[in-house]
Amino acid sequence: MLRIAVQSKGRLYEDTINLLTEAGIKIPSSKRTLLVQASNFPLEVLYLRDDDIPQTVADGVADVGIVGENEFVERGEDADIIKRLGFSKCRISLAIPKAVEYPGVQWFNGKKIATSYPNILRQFMKKNNVDIDIHVIQGSVEIAPGIGLADGIFDIVSSGSTLISNNLSEVEVVMKSEALLIGDKSISDEKRAILNELLFRIESVLIAEDKKYVRMNAPKDKLSEIVKVLPGLKSPTIIPLADDDWCSVHAVLDEKHFWEIVGQLKALGAEGILVTPIEKMIL
Repeated sequence: MLRIAVQSKGRLYEDTINLLTEAGIKIPSSKRTLLVQASNFPLEVLYLRDDDIPQTVADGVADVGIVGENEFVERGEDADIIKRLGFSKCRISLAIPKAVEYPGVQWFNGKKIATSYPNILRQFMKKNNVDIDIHVIQGSVEIAPGIGLADGIFDIVSSGSTLISNNLSEVEVVMKSEALLIGDKSISDEKRAILNELLFRIESVLIAEDKKYVRMNAPKDKLSEIVKVLPGLKSPTIIPLADDDWCSVHAVLDEKHFWEIVGQLKALGAEGILVTPIEKMIL
């Protein structure tokens, strides 16, 4: 049985549970139980505060964990980064009142900064030869300047709306963060086999994100040009049609370049373009 530590609430919790569900792992929904077992996979889910996950994995209480990179770096625990998961992205930034003119990082010299991430902040300021007074706050960091508790803040930023509502301006992005799958360095061979199966499922889900399966009818005299436009994983699938002058072309496209490529396909005579989302992709 593999034990995975996950955040007990919040956006990272939701993204993690969605990922495990997409990977075909059925986890009982229980808000009051800290440890639950999947019904169709040898996996136990341990619900914790996000800042407790790195130590729990490093100490071997949990075999693996999904945690924000910000918390992993802040805690500095001795665990392996197994995989970057690409969701729950944010950044950790310095922000100051909007009315203050910001000339550069030296502005912070001698200032009091409120944060929940003192270690990351301390390392950044040391690198820039800036001496600050760090005031550690757990939660609601953004209100500190407004009530006179600090000159600025160092906190997580996603959309930036919280900063705006508190009349703060983001002035320095110190690090970018995403969800990480971390693991105990001394995991057993038996548990590693389960982890490899879990990784296979997770990667199949993540690879399929932002990809579309595209089918179209294409004139054969333009087929070579159409194939050059398609950046599929391998060569596209080509199927003959009843009309000898036409064929059906199937390919996988990235969402990022989708409309650009579709425009080129139409210009080359492709018709009846059908687009389908991809749930999972096995390579």
